[in-house]
Amino acid sequence: MGSGGSSKVAPSSGPCQANTGVMMVGLDPLLSKKYMTLDQNGKVQAEYVWIDSDYWDGQSFDLCCKTLTLADAPVSLEEIPIWTYSGDDAKDIVIVPRRMYRDPFRPGHNNILVLADTYQEPSGDQTDHGSATKFNTRAACEAAMRRAEEVGEDPWFGFEQEYYLLDTTTNWPLGWPRGKYPDKDTAFYCSVGSQKVVARSLIESHYRACLYAGVMIGGINSEVAPAQWEFQVGPASGTLGADDLWMARYILQRLCEEYQVGVTFDPKPVPKQAGIGCHTNYSNMATRSSPGGMDAIKSQCERLRKNHAKHISNYGIGNERRLTGKDDTASINDFSWGVGDRAASIRIGCKVAMRDCGYYEDRRPAANMDPYLVSQLLVETTLLDKVEQDPKPEPAVESEPIE
Repeated sequence: MGSGGSSKVAPSSGPCQANTGVMMVGLDPLLSKKYMTLDQNGKVQAEYVWIDSDYWDGQSFDLCCKTLTLADAPVSLEEIPIWTYSGDDAKDIVIVPRRMYRDPFRPGHNNILVLADTYQEPSGDQTDHGSATKFNTRAACEAAMRRAEEVGEDPWFGFEQEYYLLDTTTNWPLGWPRGKYPDKDTAFYCSVGSQKVVARSLIESHYRACLYAGVMIGGINSEVAPAQWEFQVGPASGTLGADDLWMARYILQRLCEEYQVGVTFDPKPVPKQAGIGCHTNYSNMATRSSPGGMDAIKSQCERLRKNHAKHISNYGIGNERRLTGKDDTASINDFSWGVGDRAASIRIGCKVAMRDCGYYEDRRPAANMDPYLVSQLLVETTLLDKVEQDPKPEPAVESEPIE
């Protein structure tokens, strides 16, 4: 039974990850090896992946998956069936394929991962599905990207996803003494060595799995504390970057199953430590054009200033614990932008300013943000609000501006 969109508010403080009541069970992975090499008789396993609800605790994501056997390897999304799962109130939720990836957990045999979004059951003259579920943020994001394309724009996005790996027995960052902190004078950022780095093998596995799948992963690095890591996705046009970030998150959580460690995206999982975010790099036709790119960036920053509260309310649960004005963050109550300023809401790279074109970095989104919401808001605020004065034909899925 799916949650069908239930939403819970993240705790203001507490353990690194919510206790689900499930005990860790250690199974020998070698036992399944002989079965995973068996022939599939020409069949293909398609693993559907979707977002089932709003974030269930603000620390992790309510990603779900299930597998369907296909008779042949699909060459396009149209050849992958629309499927359903059980939602609330005895109603089915329709899952519609949107992106196709190679499956790193079942390599070979043309097995695939299918990123899908969710809809109500069809009614009346509707055929495949009804309206988007309230927790389907991709539909509105995709519609906003189509509207941007209609006015000659091509927005690009890149995401810097931070996270912590956790010891499931202590519910504390992996490799840390129980309830204690690592040496505050040691530099852990981009560090090397067994006394500084935790779980590099898992991170390398995630990197390679994403490359194999076809995720546009740009790189990885360790962060300012042991067991804190970051990977980058993009740059990518429209919804492609957000799609790939969700798939990279799914692959990471699946790998954590195998390695039997936890992962948290809570904006402030460890008291007295800097929080974690998902900085979003954004550009469009105007900012990438020279001369004039910097003027466009400055103009767009002023539009972002006017909509700061709306963006913040959609930039992640519990973000007020992270955006304090300390640890290279701007206060959640203020908006600022600057060249090379890591303590600003929007950071413009020094090379961008020098070249008079490029992208800017929105440093406000939390690690648990929804990239569809962030992407939609950036496009609506900087590109669409100023040009959509005349009525235009409604797209197939209407994009409603976020309140």
